[in-house]
Amino acid sequence: MPDDALLAVDALDAHYGDFQALFGISLTLDAGEVLAVIGANGAGKSTLMNSICGLLPARRPRNIRLGGEAIGHLPAHAIARRGIALVPEGRRLFASLSVEENLLIGGRIGRAGPWSLARIYELFPVLADRRHLPSTSLSGGQQQMAAIGRALMSNPRLLLCDEISLGLAPIVVRDIYARLPRLTAEGIALIVVEQDIVQALAAASRVCCLQEGRIALEGTPATLTRESIAAAYFGV
Repeated sequence: MPDDALLAVDALDAHYGDFQALFGISLTLDAGEVLAVIGANGAGKSTLMNSICGLLPARRPRNIRLGGEAIGHLPAHAIARRGIALVPEGRRLFASLSVEENLLIGGRIGRAGPWSLARIYELFPVLADRRHLPSTSLSGGQQQMAAIGRALMSNPRLLLCDEISLGLAPIVVRDIYARLPRLTAEGIALIVVEQDIVQALAAASRVCCLQEGRIALEGTPATLTRESIAAAYFGV
């Protein structure tokens, strides 16, 4: 795997106790790229994200490298300080805090970079209007914007987005995805776990389909057919 890639995952296995969830996953990602990870429920998508960000430690440090540095053995907070941020499935905002307080928590990691409250409010103006309200007062789409904003406040090099479209209306999903090119234009790489295959293909530089913990298909949206995606997705 090339050491000049922003992210290099090499022969990654992942286990929950005696249960093996990932089998020999290898992939690379460069700055400014968008990798869409698709697959059926239980295919290992969230496990891959959790492994990359340190919530599920790799068994060998060099299974995961960021900017050539082995990070597979590091805890999640140390990986965050090196520039990986996770937007978790279900948003997981702090219900007892305001919108702005949730955003400020992301900035406590202390990484230098361009993202500040002002930049987040420029990206998502609706959050500025609701900055002092409880996070529970937001709609599902607004909560997703707040979760993305909180992650951006850590000034990441790599942003992991787990199920952006889950439970959201299509028009809201399109609105959120329309803002992602502003992130990649600044060199942030994205890995997007997505259940909406059409949206994933429209947004991604490359696509990876997982099936039972293994890569069943990968390529660019232009080279993948509906038939090949369906076969990889359902394992037929």
